[in-house]
Amino acid sequence: MSVDASDGAGSSGLLSDAGAAPSSAAGASGGEESVLDNAPWHALTGPHARFAIGGDLARRYPDDVAPFVAVRTWDDPHVWDALLELVGTGAEVGVSGYDGELPAGWEFTGSGEGVQLVQTPALTPRPDDEAIELGADDVADMLAIVARNQPGPFRPRTYELGRYIGIRRQGRLVAMGERLHPAGWTEISAVAVDADHRRQGLGSRLVLDVAFHIQERGDRALMHAAATNTGAIAAYERLGFVLRRRNRFASVRTPS
Repeated sequence: MSVDASDGAGSSGLLSDAGAAPSSAAGASGGEESVLDNAPWHALTGPHARFAIGGDLARRYPDDVAPFVAVRTWDDPHVWDALLELVGTGAEVGVSGYDGELPAGWEFTGSGEGVQLVQTPALTPRPDDEAIELGADDVADMLAIVARNQPGPFRPRTYELGRYIGIRRQGRLVAMGERLHPAGWTEISAVAVDADHRRQGLGSRLVLDVAFHIQERGDRALMHAAATNTGAIAAYERLGFVLRRRNRFASVRTPS
């Protein structure tokens, strides 16, 4: 099973509020749910501030870390200028939570819908004896499994965002699966399992192992998925995640 949340955000994801739903997640430790309405912004101004490029209105990760761009609010009239300065002319960028008209020179290039799920007390995280932590020496294998399975964006330095783990069989990385880190929360992402190793529960084992270590440090786990990825959503719900909200997003091109 190749299940990943991140393919709901497009090539450059801005995950902002787009219709919250009750999560029924009371009883877990971690941060306030309100930060999840704009998770990338709260990550880039919080635990991931060391990666942040940009200023008070718009920030992004370095290109070799992640494609995510975030804005503080769409209500500020200067946010579009800040976004243009941040990503440059003629660039494609993901926007979410914005329903108005684009400024002159900007154009829509695509749209879609994603979902955000959060852990509930029904989730039973546990460490996995076969899981190994991945780092710089594993980047080539990590990029290869992402290329084979297309779980979502993954760059050469994405592993620096958190604790990435994997399972190897005969020396080959066959499964792996943390990314956005708003205060009190950590996203489980890039859960990918090669085709000839699926239906063995490897994806679920990795999710539970990552969730165990997230919970150990006092955070709660969240995931994102494309709204059309119903198989992944159902798998996450069986593990103990619940739908918190849906994310409407679009891809736009900045003025040339």
